[in-house]
Amino acid sequence: MAPSGRISQSAFDGSRLRVILLLDLYEGAQEEFLDAYELMRKQVASVPGHISDQLCQSIENPSQWLITSEWESAPPFLAWVNSEEHVDTVKPMHSCVRDTRSMRYSILRETGPSQQASPAAASTGMQVAARVGDGVARHALTFTVKPGSESKVAEILAGYESPRAQVDETTRLRRTSLFMHGNRVVRAVEVEGDLLVALRHVARQPEVRAVEEAINPYLEQDRDLTDPESARVFFTRAALPAVQHVASSRPAPAELRRHALYYPAKEGCGMELARLLADQDRDAADDPNSPVYGSTVFQRDDIVVRLIDITGELDLDPAASLGLKDAQKAGELELLLDGPAIGVEGSLQTERNVNRLLSHSDMLPVTDRSADS
Repeated sequence: MAPSGRISQSAFDGSRLRVILLLDLYEGAQEEFLDAYELMRKQVASVPGHISDQLCQSIENPSQWLITSEWESAPPFLAWVNSEEHVDTVKPMHSCVRDTRSMRYSILRETGPSQQASPAAASTGMQVAARVGDGVARHALTFTVKPGSESKVAEILAGYESPRAQVDETTRLRRTSLFMHGNRVVRAVEVEGDLLVALRHVARQPEVRAVEEAINPYLEQDRDLTDPESARVFFTRAALPAVQHVASSRPAPAELRRHALYYPAKEGCGMELARLLADQDRDAADDPNSPVYGSTVFQRDDIVVRLIDITGELDLDPAASLGLKDAQKAGELELLLDGPAIGVEGSLQTERNVNRLLSHSDMLPVTDRSADS
């Protein structure tokens, strides 16, 4: 089935995934790196969904290496790469590697040894059709602050000076949206061009570093941004990847309001909850009457955040705002959602509890800045 609406990011198309990791090693670290890779290779081989991997060394520059891996689909890879097991597995490599770059691709076409490239089909584990989007990459970070410090943290995060939007000739910061839910902070970014280049650009800006240093005393997870290892571990654990972005194919309304909704999942149910919301938003993108014009679903472990651009007030159509089409979908969400964690207990097939969930999941907007504002 061809993608609905305009899906520019998706982890749920069922296609096989190709992961490419580019590495630049320190001089003389090759043997240490090979030992670390062997340890990682043996561990990742037993991860569900992993198919194969290759380690390659540049024929032009011996310090440049490449690891490629293939996965049955994106969800098992994302579950592994965002796990504490992964953090521990790759730690021995850190002392060997000067720089890394990770890229993830759905397989769309394939040529075998005795065949020509053929159109992709779902049965072959390939992406069915090319996704069409707006040239924007989306990513988010999430972390928690010490209870009682929420108002101070919100004040610091709202008061920073935005960094220069134009990073280089091809990369531009388009929008940064920051929300809080209790003591949890979520910062979502939109970037035209190279996401990694943009994130590194932002991290180097004095105004951004000043804000990060100012909130350090309030973080539940200690970090030292002057220590590369501490910073790497913090941002690895804080990563909240976008698993789907979809926008309606109809013309964008003149006024859209941005909201972030927080859906804590029951233990082990985060990916399925994210998939449920993504499926609902995909269908809503084809509905001309839906108030939701665009949606990005972010997920890591049992944390699911849905960022929506909506026409009108959030509570005019609570079910649509929550990403629920009907009572059946509300029942499925009820099975996956950790209701008590968000202060909502009981059936989500009642209007009262749907309204209650909408109120309790709506995150506090801290700042929302676009490059053109």
